[in-house]
Amino acid sequence: MWKVHRIIVSLTVAGTLGMMSSPVLGETPFAEMGVIQPKIRVEAPAFTLTALDGAERSLDEFKGKMILLNFWATWCAPCRDEMPAMEALWRRFKGKGFTIIAVAGDRGNMHRVGEFCRMNDVTFTVLLDPKGKVRNDYEVTALPTSYLIGRDGRIVGKILGAREWDSDDSIKLVEHLLEP
Repeated sequence: MWKVHRIIVSLTVAGTLGMMSSPVLGETPFAEMGVIQPKIRVEAPAFTLTALDGAERSLDEFKGKMILLNFWATWCAPCRDEMPAMEALWRRFKGKGFTIIAVAGDRGNMHRVGEFCRMNDVTFTVLLDPKGKVRNDYEVTALPTSYLIGRDGRIVGKILGAREWDSDDSIKLVEHLLEP
């Protein structure tokens, strides 16, 4: 009974986020990075979370920018491994209408998140989601999971698993997304 309920809920929520379709390998910058593109681009679910400095930040503050929304946790080895490459991507494109928002899913140990970011020179926006509400709104079932959100606030794609964010393919993808 539980499995049937979960499938129905998953299908309903997937419909809300635009029923993601699989990438066609080797044909686009999306495919090269394994981005799952939605059949219908829908508005990214709004949220407000606390940043490491204690300030409240909302997704709306970043509207008009291309956003890489990354869900991660300090206990997740692939998440930690991809952070330096994300930082390199952020530094390369931060003044060009691109931003990274990393949503930390550590439950109850926000000091660890701050310490990790300080030790690894993470300078992009890191928000805290200790109750997992935003993670649930975005249907994150594994870490890391990332979303690409267009300047219009709509979801462009979903990426499951870690990536080499400073790779040539990643740079081509961001350049493609930043084109007018």
